[in-house]
Amino acid sequence: MPLPALPDTGTIPRTSLPRRTLVTETWLLLGLSLGASALWSLLSLVDKLTKHIALDRQTTAMNSSVTPDRPWLDLAYQLLPIALGILPALFAVHLLRRDDPGAAAAIGLDRRRPGRDLAWGAALAGGIGIPGLGLYAAARALGLNTTIAAANLADHWWSVPVLVLAAAQNAVLEEVVMIGYLLTRWRQAGWSARAAIGVSALVRGGYHLYQGFGGFVGNAVMGLLFGLFFVRTKRVLPLVVAHTLLDVVAFVGYTLLRSRWSWLS
Repeated sequence: MPLPALPDTGTIPRTSLPRRTLVTETWLLLGLSLGASALWSLLSLVDKLTKHIALDRQTTAMNSSVTPDRPWLDLAYQLLPIALGILPALFAVHLLRRDDPGAAAAIGLDRRRPGRDLAWGAALAGGIGIPGLGLYAAARALGLNTTIAAANLADHWWSVPVLVLAAAQNAVLEEVVMIGYLLTRWRQAGWSARAAIGVSALVRGGYHLYQGFGGFVGNAVMGLLFGLFFVRTKRVLPLVVAHTLLDVVAFVGYTLLRSRWSWLS
């Protein structure tokens, strides 16, 4: 889809690093985080497509229990990837701050505007979530997507809090790395806003290929919209809020409603 004109507001954090170093840094960080996830996701899709079962008749399980008969060990299994999953985002901010100590504020990862950030995040979540459900339903109907079982934790007291934490971790990792960090670094390297947003959106869609083609398209479009928002506002925190809300609704909503709504499974 063609991107409209992208007026820049604010400034790109300064850096003294050469262009080649900046681009290399981004691909190395991606290779250690979401870029690697995109490659594994592609293999997962190939596996699903080469089975003797139609794609729309397969189920992709997320947030699954590891040791449901041992709740405290299972809790540890759930919390460890959440804690480790946040590290690439922290590393990305650290890299940006090497040349500019104020880089976190420059990408809008601060608490200067909590009310406005929450409002924008809720609005973005509502604007993306409802069409996203429609796209998911259409992709399943066309045989282009698996059934997404968004939460499969055993029934423990900590199940819902862990799902909320997982949603927040996904949001921080993806929005800080894919939007705040990558769009900043690639702009510093001389890329146009359109190129930076487009490549970031394709990578985002790529690491959702394990869900099917609907997951790729829906998340790539989300990446385009989030990238446009960031270029216009220089605020990544509303995107973190929006993504957290979307995943909380998906994870917790699935947990609460799957026994009542048969179309969820």
